[in-house]
Amino acid sequence: MREDQDDGPEFVAQAVRDWIAAVGAKTTYIEPGSPWQNGYCESVNARFRNELLNGEIFYSLREAKILIERWRRHYNTKRPPSALGFRPPAPETIVPMDDRPVMH
Repeated sequence: MREDQDDGPEFVAQAVRDWIAAVGAKTTYIEPGSPWQNGYCESVNARFRNELLNGEIFYSLREAKILIERWRRHYNTKRPPSALGFRPPAPETIVPMDDRPVMH
């Protein structure tokens, strides 16, 4: 292995394959770029690319993490998908706090 090479995902994939075999499950091969075989992931990946990646240039890993997390939070809590009647999938709850000090 080269010094600049990261085999982390490869080791994770092997651990997942070992676990699947241990529990007696089987996997299904999904052809890369086949939205009809894995529509949900293809949809999320397409939106991620169109709504964030195509419009951003990340100048640092920290900046990328912050912007991606902001997009993820918006996608999962505020973005109103048509399949849910344009309601957010997991709306955030705002609990007002009383600013007065509490005496115990």
